This record gives sequence, structure tokens and C-alpha cells, in this order.
Amino acid sequence: MRHQPAALVGIVTERQEAQKALEETRARFIQAQKMEAIGQLTGGVAHDFNNLLAVVLGNLSLARKRLPPDGKLRQLIENSIQAAERGATLTKRMLAFARRQELTRGPIDVPELVRGMAELLQRSISSNIPVSTQFPLQLPLAFADASQLELALLNLTVNARDAMPDGGMITIAAREQRIGGGEVASLAPGSYVCLSVTDTGTGMSEETLAKATEPFFTTKGIGKGTGLGLSMIHGFAEQSGGRLVLKSALGRGTTAELWLPAAEGDLLRGAGQAPAPDLPVLNPLTVLVVDDDPLVLMNTGAMLEDLGHKVLEATSGEQALRVLRRNEAIDLVVTDQMMPGMTGAQLIDAIRTEHTELPVILASGYAELPEEKLTGIVRLGKPFEQADLARACEKCAGGSAGRALPSKARLIPFRLLKAQRNHRPDAAFLL
Repeated sequence: MRHQPAALVGIVTERQEAQKALEETRARFIQAQKMEAIGQLTGGVAHDFNNLLAVVLGNLSLARKRLPPDGKLRQLIENSIQAAERGATLTKRMLAFARRQELTRGPIDVPELVRGMAELLQRSISSNIPVSTQFPLQLPLAFADASQLELALLNLTVNARDAMPDGGMITIAAREQRIGGGEVASLAPGSYVCLSVTDTGTGMSEETLAKATEPFFTTKGIGKGTGLGLSMIHGFAEQSGGRLVLKSALGRGTTAELWLPAAEGDLLRGAGQAPAPDLPVLNPLTVLVVDDDPLVLMNTGAMLEDLGHKVLEATSGEQALRVLRRNEAIDLVVTDQMMPGMTGAQLIDAIRTEHTELPVILASGYAELPEEKLTGIVRLGKPFEQADLARACEKCAGGSAGRALPSKARLIPFRLLKAQRNHRPDAAFLL
């Protein structure tokens, strides 16, 4: 009789533990659903803002070219352009969070990137937590996606803040290190840039440290942490050919190291950059622009017309195909991706069937694109400026998106084209 209560207690305890585990699993599932919904909402809002910012940036750029010699007016325009560009940077971060941004790897000046985020990072932490930086005089450029790196750095800084409820110090540092075979797990031999974020907080136990990068694992409690931050950074690092390394001990703070491959070549921070060449544009072409947003459609057409091209417009993929069937002289198509009825990728499929060699530029800010159907297609990220559009047209002229553009599309430098439009008789034109 004395053993029965113990058995009952054991059964009740097991059931309570099972119930608790079930509730935790259910809570994490609900949290994951909430994050997915937030991600979808964020991606949609960012896409719409990208379209609006594309119109603002495009019109401001065109207005700047037509300004009278008024320094104050020009400064107002420049300030507006800078504000719109900051908005574009914000939407890129939102799309990166929602996993809907088209990732673009390239050389990154890490110290310059950190300095550019200084205001954002300081706003994200308490005023009683100072942030210091430690960078060497020379550091190779890292090779990664700049927007994703910004998001990773922001997440690591916020994690460091949360680990110091009573205040402390955050140190952001970077160094170069060459890795040989087998020195650091999962890293190929080569040169790396190690960006680290160190806090003086509570630290983590060995058990917590082992689970820190697992999806949905968090020590912040339900509703206070998603458990996705470190796992997203871990995935970003591995996709970039690097690794996330966490070092921590209870009471001794935490150091998060983000290892990224160094850009190839002698690209050192502080090295002088060659001046940008004259922006090439194409001689007059007939361009079909396709977009369901009338403001974006009008803005893209205005930028092309300002470059000297003839523009035809369509508000849907179906209408674009009808225009193509009526006009044999179209040299290039610029299409949006997210359109009702027929997406840009589906329009490109139809164009390849009926107009095999017609080059197409796909304009989109989304990463979720059918890559297998877009081989050889020139891509243009939204929001884009006139210079980006001109360079995309130049890529098409090089044959990267199908046949070369007609012989009338010989390149001339942008500044000379502008002089030609202003009827300057003293300009020497390269035709």
C-alpha cells in the first residue's frame, strides 16, 4: 500500500511533463505561424513601398537634370533623393527579413558598413550601453550580401543588448585571418574577414550554447523572442561560404563571430577607387514597358524617353503580347514580375515562344523567382534609378539576354548624348 502513492505521483509527474512539452510545442508552432504571417505582410508592404520609392527616385532624378542654376533648389532635390534612398535601404531590410529579397553578393567594406549603421544600432539599444569599434587600418573587403550582413549585425547587437539587462558594453570588431585545411570546422582554406560582436552580459551555459543556433530555440520566453535570429544568421553565413561561431560562458559575456570569405584580389579598405566611366546608353530604341502600376509604368517610360528611346506601354502580360504581335520593330521589353493574371516570368516564357531572340529585362525586388525559367535574363532590382536602367539596357546590347540589339543601338557616352540633346555644336560624338 505504501508504494501505490509513489506510483501515482510518478504517473502524474510524467503526464504533467508531457503536457508541458505539448504546450511548449504548440506555443512554438503558433509563434512560427505568426512569424510567417508577419513575414508575408512585411514582404508585401516592402514591395509596395519599393514601387512608390521607384517613382519618387525616378522623378526626382529627372527633375534634377532640368533644374535652373539655383543652389538652394538643387539642395532640396538632393536631400529628397537621399531620403528616398534611405527608404529604399529600409525596404531592402524588410524584404531580407521576409526572405523575399533577391540576394546579391559583392565586395563589402565592413568598417564602412558598420559606420553607416551607427545611428540605427544606437537607436536599437539602451543609452546606458556604449558601443565601441575595433578595426585594423587595412582590412580586405568581405564577399557577401550587404543587406543580409546589415540584418545579421543588427540581430547580433540586439541579442547583446538583451544579454545585459543591467547595462554593459558592446564591442564590434573585425579582423582578417587565413584559414588552412581543417583549422575551423566547415570553412574551406582561404582568407576570411571575421566580424565579431562582444557583450559583457550574463553569458550562456554549455547546454544553451549548444542549442543557440537551433531554429525556434530562445531563452527569452514565449512572445519575447522568435528563436529565429541566430538560425537565420547561421544560414546566411553558410550560404555565403562562411560560418557563425559563438563563444560564451556564464557570467563572462558572449562573442558572436561571423566569418565571411574575403573578396578575391587586392581589394583593401582605403585603396583608391578608379573613377566611374561615362555612363553608356543606347541610341534610340523602341522599348515596350510592362507594369500593372500606372505610376511605375509612367516613371520607367519617362526615364527611357529621357535617354532618347521610344516607349510603348502595357499594363498586363496579355496586353504586352498583343502589342508585340502588332509591332515588329520592338527592340527590347522591360517587364515587372508581380502582375495579376500573368507574371513577368510567364510573359517571358510566352515571348520566347513567339519572339525567340527578343531581349527582356525583368524588374523585381523579390527573390522568389522561377530561376530555371529566367536563364540569360537581365534582372533589375526595384527601386532602380535611370543609371541602373541604362546599364541593364547595355547588358542586353552585349547579348547576355538573347540576340544583340540592332546595329542602330551603338553606344555613346551619356555626357555626349546629353550634349547632343542640348544641340552643342562643339561636342565630338562617338558613333
